[in-house]
Amino acid sequence: MSANLPKKPLIPADEAALAEVRRRSRRSFLVGGTAAVLGLLGWRWASTGSEADGISRPLRSVLDANGQLAGEYFSSAHLAPVYPKSRARMPRTNGRVGLKTPLDPAAWRLRVAPAAGGAAREFTLADIQALPRVEMTTELKCIEGWSTVVTWAGARFADFLARFPLADAAAPYVNLTTPDGKYYVGLDMASALHPQTLLCYEMNGAPLTPEHGAPLRLVTPVKYGIKHIKRLGNIDFPAQRPADYWADRGYDWHSGL
Repeated sequence: MSANLPKKPLIPADEAALAEVRRRSRRSFLVGGTAAVLGLLGWRWASTGSEADGISRPLRSVLDANGQLAGEYFSSAHLAPVYPKSRARMPRTNGRVGLKTPLDPAAWRLRVAPAAGGAAREFTLADIQALPRVEMTTELKCIEGWSTVVTWAGARFADFLARFPLADAAAPYVNLTTPDGKYYVGLDMASALHPQTLLCYEMNGAPLTPEHGAPLRLVTPVKYGIKHIKRLGNIDFPAQRPADYWADRGYDWHSGL
């Protein structure tokens, strides 16, 4: 019987509430739709602009802005945490770019071109090992999301340049490559001279293994592992910011922590 009863008319308060619900629904739809359109346009702008260093210029601009902030924050007083040696572990074998060509460790040389120009100099592993030995236990952080505490040993890059003045702090950049040139890393000079940046030849108390960069690699724990170039073969000091393997593939050039 109740189905045949006439519907109760809305009282003024009900009408006001219904109108408010309708108004809010329309506004939410318009705001959400506008946000979606702007997001789509923003992505198209970021992904379809002209290219710089191999990726779209808008995205590169964002990464460069992040890099500028990192540079302003960075200083030699900004040190990565150190840990007891008991916490050190063997890191993953990760990345083989620049390591695939067979290498005779006895024939290996580090070739360094002076910032002022002229003939490059070559150094043996013994030359590096003759510099003051520095050992540190720090965390190796990978952009893939994993990290491992490792004990590294080697010579500070700053000590290398102090002993062999092939460049000074006025040089803006350092370019480092594997002997075959297939993996390459760029650093600003302040990062290269950081007290925790090592030309490293030992890991966890033993010589580096081939898969971890023997005979010499870079270790700089204030940067992600993509900057820790393995099997270091060549160094030069360009006036312009050098290319970087992973920056060319869309990652931040500085890659600082």
